Order: sequence, then structure tokens, then C-alpha cells
Amino acid sequence: MGIPIRSLLLASLVLSSIVLHVTAKTLDPYKVLGVDKNASQRDIKKAFHKLSLKYHPDKNKDKGAQQKFEEINNAHEILSDEEKRKNYDLYGDENGNPGIGGGNFGGRDGHTHFTGSGPRNTYFSSGDGWQTMGGQGNGKTFSFSFGGNPGADGANPFGFDIGDVFSNMFAGGGSMGGSQHGGFAGSARPGARTSSQHTSPVTIQEVTMQTFNKEVADQGITWLLLFYTKQANGQFVLESVLEDVARSLDGAVRAGKVNCDNEKALCKKTGLSVGKTARLFIYSYSTTEKGSLHEYSGDNDAKSLKIFCQEHLPRFSKRVDIRQFSFPSNALPNLPQVFLLSTKKDTPAMWRAVSGMFRNRLIFYDAEVKDASLPLLKRLGVKNVPALIGRNINGEEQLLKDGISVKDLRSGIKELKTLLESFEKKNKKLASNQAKKPEPKGNKIPLLTASNFEETCGEKASVCIIGVFKSNKGREKLETVLSEISQKTLIRGQRSNSGNAIAYALLDGNKQSAFLSSFDKSGYKSYDDLLLAYKPRRGRFAVHTGELTMEEAERFVASLLNGDVQLSATRQKPVLR
Repeated sequence: MGIPIRSLLLASLVLSSIVLHVTAKTLDPYKVLGVDKNASQRDIKKAFHKLSLKYHPDKNKDKGAQQKFEEINNAHEILSDEEKRKNYDLYGDENGNPGIGGGNFGGRDGHTHFTGSGPRNTYFSSGDGWQTMGGQGNGKTFSFSFGGNPGADGANPFGFDIGDVFSNMFAGGGSMGGSQHGGFAGSARPGARTSSQHTSPVTIQEVTMQTFNKEVADQGITWLLLFYTKQANGQFVLESVLEDVARSLDGAVRAGKVNCDNEKALCKKTGLSVGKTARLFIYSYSTTEKGSLHEYSGDNDAKSLKIFCQEHLPRFSKRVDIRQFSFPSNALPNLPQVFLLSTKKDTPAMWRAVSGMFRNRLIFYDAEVKDASLPLLKRLGVKNVPALIGRNINGEEQLLKDGISVKDLRSGIKELKTLLESFEKKNKKLASNQAKKPEPKGNKIPLLTASNFEETCGEKASVCIIGVFKSNKGREKLETVLSEISQKTLIRGQRSNSGNAIAYALLDGNKQSAFLSSFDKSGYKSYDDLLLAYKPRRGRFAVHTGELTMEEAERFVASLLNGDVQLSATRQKPVLR
């Protein structure tokens, strides 16, 4: 009986695969990758990425490319695992089985190495900052270490300094007041666990319509999304680079892939069509408050993709000059505000990432700090940077935490999220308590008339703050501003036994020009609105005619109460008719 042709073909394919595998196993891995026996892990990984991209079957259709690709993968599997590499150097076999043509019995450093009889689990920290965890099977985890010598050219295996962009959140970090528990200065603390010891390898998530609506769309999180079809080229190359980047930026960026053959509705919803080549997009908030897709068109390497990710991180934090900064008073929307102080010249990547996650819940600021003697730092007791300051909905400023120290990107973002969520929770409780309280008497700002002038702004008041308006819009704005300021001054105890020490009132400037002439000959005719501070007992006054924002109005009143505003004598005693 003859053997069926199909069985012969199948047997031939299996035999060819075995031959290719055996051939790959017998080749010198150093020669396959083109590195010498003293090569660092950085050199090995760099060579592997370069060759794998060159000979990947999706990219290279030449005869023999498949075999070369398998040889490259096998060589990298041996040399990237320190135990296998050590066995190959000693015995010529990565499993530790002595064979003809055994490796370098003196080891790469000229010394004999011995392997214990315990479990096959080794830890190696290379000089280039990458740490490799070897273990059972072929599983390996890579993570970037803050310590170690970054190599001769200061680059990691991808030729990219991750620390500059993502890992080192606070540049120099360090102490502002002598203590050394604030921030980090480019190296991990002794004995600190690295991310590779407590995180699992990052996987690229399959994104469906349901996943997109629930976890991606307008959630404030930056995503890298690979769109592909079964017929599209370049999927595996992009997927490999995408996985490396997602691992390095874990916490700030998530990764997913969309099969447009299965998710036609999702691809149609996003307006994408995948032709002969897979397409890579970032879903980000770098330009608007709503997420949007931006296509990546750079080189297929981790360095270029990481730079692309950096450019598209959220930008909801306002960079300010700490020497001139004061929290603005925000009546609407009544949101808590947070302010990050660090030694970085630019907004830290971790802060940008969390600003996207909390973009509709908090107002973000950040600043570079060089001087520990700044009034804001002294007033709030900030001794170490990085530090996080909050301003609650009542206008009270508080130090949330100083001397913040993080090990890596993921843990840093987790720490910041915990601080922000706790602060947000306290503000929600504060808002809830305020909503339950009855509105205090006198909260409504009265309109000055002849009948209530003596009672409101007579000699019982030490000072009367009068908002002068000439339009309905101006009246509404002044009423909002004075209402909030009046509550703050009442809370601070600005009351006397004989009545309000500070009174607040509104005045119609169109109807009361004679009253205004008592302060200024022109009656302030050229102004649509202004603030007039009148001290009836002394017959003196001050006026604010600049921009009437909440912040400026509050500053004017505070300066007046502190005695920092120069007062003038009235032209005559003001009287309302």
C-alpha cells in the first residue's frame, strides 16, 4: 500500500523544522549575533533587536530568512539568560551538558564559575541598568534599574535613556532641609526591590468594542493601540516593539491590539481602515480634554516609540513660577487644586500621566523648586522636595506630603494616585457637610440704599467693602466675588460684639453717582465696575479699579486688612439719596 502524499508532505515539514532547530542549536550564539564573548547584556539585546527586525519573516521574504530568524532567537535565548550563557561558556551547551567543543572553561572574566545544586534561579544586574530575572523554563523579565553604570555611551539596550523621560520623576530629588528621605538622586536605595521583583510581564490586551468603551474611551489613560488584520504585514514586528515599550512605561501607558477582522464595528467607529500593513496609534489627551487617536509613523524601534509616547502624554498641569504663584480662587467650577513641587525643569511625566486620570476632578499645577526659603514652602512646612500641596474647596492650603520617594514609574504613579484620591475624598466629604448646613444669615450681599446705608456701612462697621456695578452682568460677578470673600472673613472671626467689623455691599453706580463723587470728583464714570473700601469712622477710603477676578479681589481685601493699602481722605461725607 502506498503512503498518502499528504502524509509525506507533513512528515517532510516536520523533519525540516527539526533540522532547522537542531542546526540553530549547534551554532555559536556569539557568532550568530555578531558579538564577542565579553559582550554586555546591552550589546546582546541591541544586536538581537537589530537582527530580528532585519530577518523577521513578515519583513524579509528572502530564502533562508526563516532559518536565520530562528538562529537569532535561539542565540538570544541563550545569551540573555545568565545561567544558560554560563553553561554554554563552560560546557558548550546551555543546559550544562558537556559536549565536544565546550565553551570557555575559564569564564568570560578569566575565572572559573560554579553553579550550586539548588533551584535554577539566578539574578543578574548588568552594568547598563537592565536587570534580568532568570528562572524555570524560558521566562525572563526585564526592567530598568535606577542604579548601575549606564555603559560607555550612557544608553540602555535600545539606545535610549528611559530615566531622562519617564523613570526619574523628580530629576535630582533630594532634600531641601537636610533630610535625605525625599526623592531619589538617580540610584535606588540599598536593598530596594526593583519593579521586576514585584510586577508580572506586561501583555498586550485584546481590545473589543466593549473593552474600548469601558477602559479606553475618555478614561484619562493613554493607550497604545495596534490595529491589524490577518492579511496585514508588520503585525509581529510592531507587536514586539509595542510590548517592550508597554513594559518600560507600565503605569503611564497601556497597550492593546484590535483585530479588525473580528472587530469591524470598532474599526469603523474609529474611522480606521487597515490595508496591507498593520497600523499603530496612541489614544491620548495631549491636545484636548477628550481622547483622540494619533497615528505613529516613526521607525519600528523602542526608542522612537517612547519619544512619541512622551510627546503625547496628557498636559493638564499648568507650569508656573513658584516665586510668583498663589492659588487662584475658583468659584466656578468649585474644584480642589493640587500643586507639585520638584527639581525638574519640565513637568514630570508621572504628573502628566495622573493629570489625565484626574483631569475633570482636580486642577493641576507644578513648578521647579531651587530655593528652600520661599515663603510658600516655609508657611506650609515643606522641608523636602518632591512635595505635594493641596488647596481644598474652602480655600485652605495644606501639605499633602513632602519628601516623596518612588522606585519606578508604576509605583510612582500609584503613590501619586493614592495621595490625590485621599485628598479628593476629603473634599467630597467637606462639600457634603457644607451642603447639609443651612446658609448663614447675611450671606446675600445687600444693595445699598438710603434706608439701609447707616445699618450696613455706618460707623458700626470698621470697614465697608462696596462693589460698584453699572450693568446686570457686573452686579452678578461682584455679588459672587463678595459673597465668597465675606464667608472667608466671617470664618476667620471678623466679627465684633456691636455688629460686623467688616461689611459687604453692592452699589448701583448709574443711580448713585453723587455718592461716588464724595470719593472721586469724576465719580469713577470711566469704570464699569470697581471695589471701594470705605472706613466710616475715619472718613478714609481705598479703591481697586483693576481686573475684578476672585483672586485680585481677595488680594485687595487681604492687603487692606493687613494694613498694606494706602488710604485717602474722602472729599466729603458720603450720603445716599
